[in-house]
Amino acid sequence: MNHLRFSIFTILFAIISSIAFAQSGVLKGKVTSSMVPKENVSVRLLKLNKSVKSDFEGLYLFENLPFGTYEIVFSAVGYQSKKQKIVIEGAEQILNIDLEQSASNLNEVVITGVNRATELRKSPVPIAVISKKTMDQNANTNLIDAIVKGIPGVSAVTTGPNVSKPFIRGLGYNRVLTLYDGLRQEGQQWGDEHGIEVDEYGVTRAEVVKGPASLTYGSDALAGVINMIPYHPNFENGRLKGDFTMNYQSNNGMAGSSIGLAYIKNDWKYIFRASGKTAHNYRNSVDGYVYGTGFREYNLSASARIDKKWGFSKTSITYYNNLMEIPDGSRDSLSRRFTRQVLDFGDDIKNRPIVPETDLTRYSINPLHQHIQHYRFYNTSQIKFSNSDLNLLIGAQQSVRREYNHPTMPAQAGLYVVLNTLNYDLKYNLPEFLGVESAIGINGMFQGNRSKAATDFPIPDYDLFDVGAFYFAKKSLGKVDISGGIRLDRRNIKWNDFYVGTNPQTGFGQQANSTNPTADLQFPSFNKSYYGLSGSLGFTYNISDKLLLKANLARGYRAPNITEIGSNGLDPGAHIVYLGNRTFKPEFNLQQDIGLIAYLKDADISFEVFNNNIQNYIYQSRLTDADGNPVVIVPGNLTYQYQQSKARLYGAEFSLNLHPSHLKWLSFNNSLSYVVGLNKNEELLNQFGEVAKYLPFIPPLQLRSELKFTSQASKGSFDKPYLKVDAAFSAEQNRFYGLDNTESFTAGYALFNMGLGSGIKSKSGKTVCDIFIQCNNIFDKAYQSNLNRLKYFEYYSASPNGRSGIYNMGRNFSFKVIVPI
Repeated sequence: MNHLRFSIFTILFAIISSIAFAQSGVLKGKVTSSMVPKENVSVRLLKLNKSVKSDFEGLYLFENLPFGTYEIVFSAVGYQSKKQKIVIEGAEQILNIDLEQSASNLNEVVITGVNRATELRKSPVPIAVISKKTMDQNANTNLIDAIVKGIPGVSAVTTGPNVSKPFIRGLGYNRVLTLYDGLRQEGQQWGDEHGIEVDEYGVTRAEVVKGPASLTYGSDALAGVINMIPYHPNFENGRLKGDFTMNYQSNNGMAGSSIGLAYIKNDWKYIFRASGKTAHNYRNSVDGYVYGTGFREYNLSASARIDKKWGFSKTSITYYNNLMEIPDGSRDSLSRRFTRQVLDFGDDIKNRPIVPETDLTRYSINPLHQHIQHYRFYNTSQIKFSNSDLNLLIGAQQSVRREYNHPTMPAQAGLYVVLNTLNYDLKYNLPEFLGVESAIGINGMFQGNRSKAATDFPIPDYDLFDVGAFYFAKKSLGKVDISGGIRLDRRNIKWNDFYVGTNPQTGFGQQANSTNPTADLQFPSFNKSYYGLSGSLGFTYNISDKLLLKANLARGYRAPNITEIGSNGLDPGAHIVYLGNRTFKPEFNLQQDIGLIAYLKDADISFEVFNNNIQNYIYQSRLTDADGNPVVIVPGNLTYQYQQSKARLYGAEFSLNLHPSHLKWLSFNNSLSYVVGLNKNEELLNQFGEVAKYLPFIPPLQLRSELKFTSQASKGSFDKPYLKVDAAFSAEQNRFYGLDNTESFTAGYALFNMGLGSGIKSKSGKTVCDIFIQCNNIFDKAYQSNLNRLKYFEYYSASPNGRSGIYNMGRNFSFKVIVPI
């Protein structure tokens, strides 16, 4: 009987299965855009709530679909979605789709600060983008300088033309995380004169997150993130392509060039770039040529990428080499001509020889200079599954910094540190469930810093281990897009006893061991772990297709950096003695953002306001004695001690970009940014009042306007030439940290610039080159930015011309030519 029942069941199962099999089919096809295969397009069957993604050839496949009528939706970031009905009534059905790109900037794709590529309109976090085209149309002396000009709310603390440290809404240093191709940039970024080790000519786009991004990146993203994405020329199978850039700037004689090459063969893509630039001292109408501001920089980069149905893997290597002079601002008291240091012992900063005029325009690097080398080797890979993907980034970096500050022994480095970092980042984009896109991940780094044969030791040799895990999710509910997540971090910093003695042969300092009777314990051993809980929650309300309301609440975390807790010595390049505090706690902030964005027919409008409260805010303050006089530990160098207190920053950004639809050749772009930084240290406020009220390095109210005329057609050999006039207005900054003369009042100023450019085409219509001509500071305005560190390089209480400190760059013509290969 049991055998009979089993046989009947088997027969029935076979019949039902055969019927079901006969009633099911396959749906497949290819997704393209302008007939080019489109990868990562989401293909969804609404009736079954099933979805797949197209592969790198644009192919998609659904199997075992019951016969019937379905609605199928094709969607991709930056493209117009397509919905179509399809009837499955045979064994195999083919449906090919060609998507159109979306014209709205709201649909621009960003990859920074999100778990996967996301449209700008769907992200509640304030994110801004600047393209290579915009950067090429401005005269820049470094990459951060280009970003500052293009994105409101971003500023930079500068030390001459080649060092710009990014600030986002009044916060900088280790609070702004810089990325290169998604890999966090790790150099000696704690220093005032430590710039960003990235090739300006090799970046195609920069994405800026304005606000805490600790959720995705962990410590050091308290103020935001700047992701610099390398340039990839257009690929064409079996052909070598690329570009060659030539750039000259008149003010400091800067000459730069760069060549980029790209080759694709089937599944493999290869990219190579080599760049270099050199400059002598810059000049202005007050100081003349500013001694010690020349530089020479070289960059090399290469990558190889393979694309398969399972995903992709890209391996890249970069090399950065920069020789940069060290300005100290010493000059003759009467003529105000710059002087140079020629002695170590017995040096009198107010009695040095004057620099000959012929030396001010030489391209040779002074004996007193910095030598920065940065090596980067990393791999980015993605493994695709049916409805999810696994992303892995492994990167190794080495930063080598030498600062030569001994004129009697020019080959002896004052500072010589080597920083080795291993970064890891593992992220899994989970399958979509009930309309929720989510990701989990873990990332961090191993880091070790070692001093070599130096004479000055501002920081100890230390080891750092960083790890953090996060969960991020987003979902669309009708017109509302919601996203957020949570993260937990741990960072451990430790070092052993570090002794410093005196070299009996030279009289300079040197690293010593504990058995040396003349050695001093400069850095007692330290071992501490810091923990941080961060997260964010925000929404975007699509009032209409062109009007958005955004709101976001984010908590950021930052562990104290090495100088803030461990410094105890001279940084020769900064001319500052730093004193840290081993008891500091991590910084935490809670920031609220609200934004209204409209992309109308004739205008783009955005208005964003923010409020940022920080616990345990760390800042520098000049150290004075009981009589109010500056403490001098090393003659000719300032002494700063780190402080910690509560702080609050708030402000707004507004942009109005007019592009009349009936005047396509005209655009008028305007932006305004405003931030106030308040020191909430009640003890200081009660004791010193107004001079301690504000935070240091806060930019004043800034307004930028650009009027641009662009031809909509070619004019002979000129392809869509343009002419633009722009102006940058900075209000006076009377809200500064004035305690112990750390900062001073800065007068307002207005700078006017002009530029023109065009593509050049041959008779056959082929692009020969692109030409960009720009003049910055047309009227040669003498001005000082309150974020210019050279403003405070002054050794006299009064001067014959009534001017104090060093001024910013004067009039500067820039000529740039880009030739496609």
